[in-house]
Amino acid sequence: MVGMHAPLRVAAAQPVCRALDLTANARAHADAIRAAEARVVVFPELSLTGYELEADPVPLDAPVWTSIVDACSESGSVALVGAPVQDASGRSFIAMLEVSPAGVRLVYRKGWLGGDEPRRFSSGDGPTVLEVDGWRLGLGICKDTGAAQHVAGMAALGVDAYLAGLVHRPEELPEQEARAVVIARACRAWVVFASFAGATGGVFSETAGSSAVWSPDGLAVARVGPEAGSIVRATLG
Repeated sequence: MVGMHAPLRVAAAQPVCRALDLTANARAHADAIRAAEARVVVFPELSLTGYELEADPVPLDAPVWTSIVDACSESGSVALVGAPVQDASGRSFIAMLEVSPAGVRLVYRKGWLGGDEPRRFSSGDGPTVLEVDGWRLGLGICKDTGAAQHVAGMAALGVDAYLAGLVHRPEELPEQEARAVVIARACRAWVVFASFAGATGGVFSETAGSSAVWSPDGLAVARVGPEAGSIVRATLG
């Protein structure tokens, strides 16, 4: 399906993140969206709170989203933001939220949990597709990207691109790169990884950053380094 529709401008952002400071982090997201000049902007895992597993769930109608919605309205962008959420039964999830001029909606909940995450969060959805401008975008969050069952499920859905938010330690960068290549070739799709940059919670006193975009044949076509505040951009087509 790749190439059957108009090119799609995407970006992966590594915003500066302050632990549990939703207001400051929302401003950083809004600034990144404006700077990205892209139709779709992908952010790292738990980008709105930081990788702070004790963070309270963020309601979809919380005022903190307003600045991000405004930035999407000004830029005509769709942003994929990481945050913890809670369902009606009280279960918590590591989630990906779609923010657009229309508002905020939940589009994906992390399926494969690791480390201390199962003590706080429930496993979420199976392979999921978001459609933007005719593009079928597969979604994932961190450990999902290394789960063969998840990757096979995405490939079966015939996605045009696979977008994921990550948080990895610097020494895990080779694994981050290897997973992208596996996904690109298995799905025959573009891959966009937004990887956390700067210190955050848990075991992540340092993070890998190095967000990048890979072509369907597994070649990296654009990347940035480990610095917080960086944005990588590419046109898929």
